[in-house]
Amino acid sequence: MKKNVLITGANRGVGLALVNAYLNAGWHVFACCRQPDLATELQQRQNETEALTLLALDVTDHQAILSLSQQMADIPLDLLINNAGYYGPKGYGFGNTDADEWRKVFEINTIAPLKLAEAFYPQLKSENPGIIACMSSKVGSMTENTSGGGYIYRSSKAALNSVVKSLSNDLLPEGIISVALHPGWVQTEMGGPNALIAPQTSAKGLMHVINNLSKIDSGTFLDYQGKAVAW
Repeated sequence: MKKNVLITGANRGVGLALVNAYLNAGWHVFACCRQPDLATELQQRQNETEALTLLALDVTDHQAILSLSQQMADIPLDLLINNAGYYGPKGYGFGNTDADEWRKVFEINTIAPLKLAEAFYPQLKSENPGIIACMSSKVGSMTENTSGGGYIYRSSKAALNSVVKSLSNDLLPEGIISVALHPGWVQTEMGGPNALIAPQTSAKGLMHVINNLSKIDSGTFLDYQGKAVAW
């Protein structure tokens, strides 16, 4: 029986690479993005395999999240990957923080992963308890922050890490594992052309880490190579 994974932000970058990695591993992938009609690579993969279901979802629309969960009520989830992310403005510096953009980044990076976990909790706890994997970033680490700046994105990922820790405390007694993952500095629209690794390298590493998680790993912050990242 195929395992099921739901991936947000699945139309490009690490999300798209994760879709392909899990399809190649024989999983059924539920790939979410805001505009599936514009996601040409996902559409092509959907034409090639019945193991890919392409779904429209704006992760900031909480009613849409609930509706999707109701639509998938009878489908057990082995894995929820909260990958959708937004960096916000760059290079603004101290004294120039755009509060509206800050709210938008928090909606996508911090609030949405929790609302998805809440909505898909029934599917994650049915049959074999599943895994909630939230795409965080090393820049959300307090220990790693030695350069300052990046107030908006840094704070959203630090807050996401706190969400993951609470999810672990609340859901691990039922067998559901929750982790924060650092994908590496990846060559994506967000990471830029000078990044160190390709999306495929990140996705392969992330999948290996997720596949080898045990209950003792719940509530931890790991990179794509399985190394612990300091809070």
